[in-house]
Amino acid sequence: MIRHLFTLIWNRKRANFLLVTEIFFAFVVLFVLGSLLVDNYRKYTAPLGYTYEYVWQVDMDPNGQPISRQDATFQRLIQHLKSVPGVRSVASTYSNTPFSFSDSSTDFKAGTKSTNSDFYTAGDDMQDVLSLELAEGRWFNRHDEAAARSPLVISKEMRQALFPNESAVGKIIRDSDNDEYQVIGVLASSYRGRGEFQELQPAVFQRSKTLVDPNDTTNFDRPRLLIRVQPTATAELEQRITKEIAAVTGGWKSAVTTLREQRTTRMKYALAPMGGMVLVCSFLIFNVALGLFGVLWYNISQRRAEIGLRRAIGATGSRISAQFLGEVMVVTTFGLAFGLLVAAQFPLLGVMSIKLPVYLAGMALASMLIYVLTALCALYPSRMASTIQPAVALREE
Repeated sequence: MIRHLFTLIWNRKRANFLLVTEIFFAFVVLFVLGSLLVDNYRKYTAPLGYTYEYVWQVDMDPNGQPISRQDATFQRLIQHLKSVPGVRSVASTYSNTPFSFSDSSTDFKAGTKSTNSDFYTAGDDMQDVLSLELAEGRWFNRHDEAAARSPLVISKEMRQALFPNESAVGKIIRDSDNDEYQVIGVLASSYRGRGEFQELQPAVFQRSKTLVDPNDTTNFDRPRLLIRVQPTATAELEQRITKEIAAVTGGWKSAVTTLREQRTTRMKYALAPMGGMVLVCSFLIFNVALGLFGVLWYNISQRRAEIGLRRAIGATGSRISAQFLGEVMVVTTFGLAFGLLVAAQFPLLGVMSIKLPVYLAGMALASMLIYVLTALCALYPSRMASTIQPAVALREE
């Protein structure tokens, strides 16, 4: 039976070449789209490393207050907000808060090992605000003000990159300017400040003695707070925080947003390109399906005499239908073979910077969808072929 199918396919090689070409391009499109979707799903299901529910971000503008006075005012404001009913904890930070569109990274090295890492600045209460868990060491506290080297808390990816087989606490690392830092703690999980679709990568937290940089003349890193509030907090608490900031600071402007809102905005920006790709690929696959259906229908109409002759010598309708389905599956396999050959080059060349298991999942998903697509396109034409009566087909000839 298989040998017979190959003979039939070879005898119609010109007509089947179009089918193989369409299946090849459909597979490549589905493979690329499937790999991207699988990779993004992998990222989405990985832990963020922190909790964002009931956390508010407060951006402040000193409104012309001299820089020399801002730091003392900022310190006083933090202590005051901690006493406001409904506020659980308050931590200072800079521009690259969770889900923000501000990034900061630098190179670090320890001995012969080096890596690039996301860089964050955090106050002493950030662990409580974001519910960060430590696997080793401790978080920052006021005793770090007298430390000889700037203390760092690093993520588990950072520890794996620089200290893969040993404890990182107490180790000295250097940045690209050769400044020394000392590791005092290691996070229990990853930290992905840019949201669910960020790749897992090293991250470090630094405690800064000065919360407002006196050398910053651009006001790029204006004072910013992250506040964990009670689950029952309402807009009333937001209004009170704004009023308290203005009263304590002597007129600083402030704007309050929730990390949940920032996450929604970040998700829209991340999902929009993927949605566009899905729509475009769906349109292409739909056109490929129509093409396959049309080609199969045309092939059957050209082979009515063959079908009639087979029915006349005793072939059943189910055998006729199975023959056409078998031919399509064999042609599909040829198209997939060429497609898999091209897809195998993606991990070898490092295209899209995706890990090998994701590529393999994309190949498997695309292959399965192509077989389903071609089977559905061939199902109705093959059933129509099985209903052709031998007398009618032979009389037409």
